[in-house]
Parts: sequence; C-alpha cells; structure tokens
Amino acid sequence: MWWKVASVVLVVYALTAGMLVPLKPGIDYVKPGYARSGDSLRVQFHGYNSFYTKGQASDIRVWLQYDSAQAILGKNLAVLSDTTLEATFVLPADLPRPTPSVMLNAIISHPTDGVSLLPDAVEVTRDTAARSAVSWTATPVEKLHIVKDLSFPYRNVIYESIRNTYYHVPMWFVLLFLFAASVYQSVRFLMTKNLDADRKASAFAEAGLLFGIMGLVTGMLWANYTWGAPWSNDIKQLMTAVALLIYLAYFILRRSFDEPEKGARLSAVYNIFAFASLIPLLYIVPRMFASLHPGSTGNPAFGSQDLDNTMRLIFYPAILGFAGIGFWLAQLRVRMKRIEDKMIGLD
Repeated sequence: MWWKVASVVLVVYALTAGMLVPLKPGIDYVKPGYARSGDSLRVQFHGYNSFYTKGQASDIRVWLQYDSAQAILGKNLAVLSDTTLEATFVLPADLPRPTPSVMLNAIISHPTDGVSLLPDAVEVTRDTAARSAVSWTATPVEKLHIVKDLSFPYRNVIYESIRNTYYHVPMWFVLLFLFAASVYQSVRFLMTKNLDADRKASAFAEAGLLFGIMGLVTGMLWANYTWGAPWSNDIKQLMTAVALLIYLAYFILRRSFDEPEKGARLSAVYNIFAFASLIPLLYIVPRMFASLHPGSTGNPAFGSQDLDNTMRLIFYPAILGFAGIGFWLAQLRVRMKRIEDKMIGLD
C-alpha cells in the first residue's frame, strides 16, 4: 500500500513543481542578426523572463563571442526596459577563422539574472575592405555573474514547454518498465502454464500501451508548439507509432482464438518478439537518421546534457511516480481479469 501512496505523492509533486518553478532568464533574440567585419554595430538584446532594470548598467556586461577565448565586449550599454538593452560593438576587420562568415554567440552577464546565452545570435560576413584596430582576443568572456537559484534552464525554441519533459519523457520509461514486466510474465507462463501469469502479461501490456499512447499524445502537443505541427514524420515519431501498432496487434491476436490456452501460448511467444522489436525501433533505427528530437544529429536519445540539477529533482521523481501509477493500474486490471475468468469458469 505504501508504494501506491508514494506514487501519488510523487506525481502530484512533479505536476506542481514542474508547473510552478520559473525559468531562468534568457536571451530571446538580438537585432540586427547580421553584420560585416569592421562594422560599428548597435545591437539590441531582447530578454525572456529577464529583469535588466534591477541592476546598475555599469555592472552589466555583454559580449559577442566566437569561442571561449575570442569575444568582443559591448560598449555604451543602455538598459531600455526589463527585457531590452542595447550595446555598441566594434567588430574586428578579420574573422577569427578563414571562412566567408562566422556565427557569434550573444552573452549577457547580469548581477540579478546571472548569465544568459543565445547561440549563433549574429552572423558576421567578411569584408575585405574593412579596417579596424579591435582584436578578437582583447576582451575574452570572464568574471561572470553566477546566480544559483531554483529555476529551470532557458532553452530557445522550447521556452516554457521544457516543463513537458517531466510528463512526456517519463511515459516512455514507464512503457518500457511495463512491457518488460509483461514479457517476463509471458516467459513465466510458457514455463509454468500458470494462467495468472498470462493475465499479468496482458495487464502489464495494456497499461504499457496506455502510457505509450499518452507519451505519443504529449509528444504531439510538444511538437505542435516547437516544430509547428503535431506530426512531422520524424523518425522517432514513426518508429514509436510502429512499436505501438505491434503491441496493438498483440491484443488482436489474443482475441483471435476460441481456445484461451492456445491463444495465451501464442500471444506469449508474440509478446517476446514484440518486446525484442522495441530495441531496434526505439534505439537503433532512430540513430541512423537525423531527428528533430533533442540530441546530436542522428542521435535523438534523451541524454544527460538535456537536464540540469534542478530538473533532475523533478524528472526522476516523476519517473518513479508515473511508474508506480502504471503498475497500480496493471494490478487493478489483473484483479478484473481474475473476476472475469471466474465468471466464465476459467479459474
């Protein structure tokens, strides 16, 4: 009983904290986004969840950065509002590498907001006629304001939808836990011919399929916000849909036989192969193609780089909580199956 109460508490905690903890300040965009080498550029920074007016302008520093050692410090900084500030940058005549153009990161160090970063904020193209005495190495990024508080990381494009991490991703963990329990019970049934093991295999698979559908739906809602459409034929989406259809066929197979024991035996064998198919469908094939999912190109898996310590405080309890709810639902379904079988005289 205790684990059921704990599961409910963890899910309530994940729902509450996941929705209420604020995001760290970030840089939404900068204007202009293009420049030529040697230009004197007045750049306007637009923040997200920022409070630029809370700090003295003399304590705020901004950079256009190429790498950890090469950056240009902004001058004549002016705070226009909580979400807008301006600074002037004199760009060097040469680019930091021999290419037609480079992308520069925008960095703001604020005493209250801390450090904000916008990757590839400004594209600088080479102007062969440009003249400038400014050096790339003269003002490296250093002495940043580090603010430690309870907040989620700011990520461009996904913004507040980063909270869906605590609901979308745990669904797939729970799916794997339940399907693994289902295939274990199928193997147990083949070895012992115990009908209760078959009931459990079916119940765990049903609960796993339910969480898979919820994972797919929450993913489509997230995709609609970040990618512009709920379904983009992303390789991860396609392989997930195939995996769920394979398990849907498992239930069709179970109901295709008049002899319950024969159907249970063949379904148990099918369940083993269905679980084995999850490995290539969810982990191997997606790595062979580019994906819109988080991670490097061709590797859409959810990795440790996608979480910070604050998110881990909610993400891992969410997995445990939803897993407990999933096994609780499966347990209830097993009890219902026992009652149904007794009513028709199978037990």
